[in-house]
Amino acid sequence: MWKKCLALLLCLLTLLPSAMALEGIDVSVYQGNIDFAAVRDSGIQVVYIRSSYGSRGVDGRFRQNRDGARAAGLPFGLYHYMNATDPAGARREAEHFAQLLQEQEYQCRPVLDFEGHRELSMEEATAAALAFLERVEELTGHRPMIYADHSTASAQLGAAVAEYPLWLAQWGVSQPSLRGTHWTEWTGWQYSNQGQIPGIAGRVDRDQFQEGIFLTEEPAVFPYTVRRGDTLWGLSRRFGTTVERLVELNHIPNPNLIYVNQILEIPGRAPIEKTYMVQPGDTLWRISRMYGVTVNQIAELNHISNPNLIYPGQVFQIP
Repeated sequence: MWKKCLALLLCLLTLLPSAMALEGIDVSVYQGNIDFAAVRDSGIQVVYIRSSYGSRGVDGRFRQNRDGARAAGLPFGLYHYMNATDPAGARREAEHFAQLLQEQEYQCRPVLDFEGHRELSMEEATAAALAFLERVEELTGHRPMIYADHSTASAQLGAAVAEYPLWLAQWGVSQPSLRGTHWTEWTGWQYSNQGQIPGIAGRVDRDQFQEGIFLTEEPAVFPYTVRRGDTLWGLSRRFGTTVERLVELNHIPNPNLIYVNQILEIPGRAPIEKTYMVQPGDTLWRISRMYGVTVNQIAELNHISNPNLIYPGQVFQIP
């Protein structure tokens, strides 16, 4: 039923002018009891619900809001407020979020709520946000979206994060501005935190969303070119599958024999390739801390014979 409704909505959207957007709200425990039928009848078309925060926190009205939106026939998505400030902590929070997502049937992209990290440099903020987004994508198979205000998006989030859709918070303007950011388009725009609508007592965030918030059918497999040192076992661990599935999908007669430059089909969605250009003063240890990986992982992936000897201008792939 949900798939039919979503397909109809997407079909209708294609008939509308490209400037048209869906009216939405985002809610949490702070909105109290919500009458979602009244919300729907007021013209709201999409709801985002806070599900979680930190590495263990669950919003006190998460399930109540989810059930209310579902009963009213409103497409909804879930967002997580991240407390972590480093890649390792961000991945733990992503795993907590993904576990909650497994229990749901949601129609809109999962969202990272990234705010309140003013103490982080762009390098640090980008590494933490990217670790969360990539881990959620790996665990759910869905490309998540990031929520941030304009100051954060422009001053703290680097180009690597801009590979993910943006939900921009920018109040008191007639239209959102991406000036100074790495994004060229927005998928969500939170235009007010002072909204008032039937069904909610008090204030609520108001949003506009583009059709890109909706989950669509994603590729079942992606191509991968075998590199020197690759094994089916290593690839299965890296991409979250099994040797048996890779053998079956690629019709491999001998699981112990694959070739450099051989193209394999890998189940799931292609991960984003991360690269880093060495800066003066960098060490592999510093780079590994930035991305939350180990020195050995970087050295092995880039065939570095002496981990203590790297040069400014070198470009490394990051696991």
